[in-house]
Amino acid sequence: MAVVKRIGPGSAFKVGGAVYALIGLIIGALFSLIGMTMGAAMPPNSVPGLGMMFGAAAIIILPICYGIVGGIMAAITAFIYNLVSGWVGGLEVDLG
Repeated sequence: MAVVKRIGPGSAFKVGGAVYALIGLIIGALFSLIGMTMGAAMPPNSVPGLGMMFGAAAIIILPICYGIVGGIMAAITAFIYNLVSGWVGGLEVDLG
């Protein structure tokens, strides 16, 4: 059994940021579809293209926000793991 004694917060930030950015892209695509649908269903006297702008913004903004917050949370989690693993021992992993 190998024991994981420490996780690098920088490494956790990169992995967490990439994973959550991908999740944000998927959610942004869903919001984009909803925005385009709502844009097509809006009454004629409303702001033209509002649904399309909302959809395009969702695909750009959500992955960035999710990536940043996910990376920060992963780094904080790695820091807490490192602190606790010093007290109780590391995580046992079977690599074979």
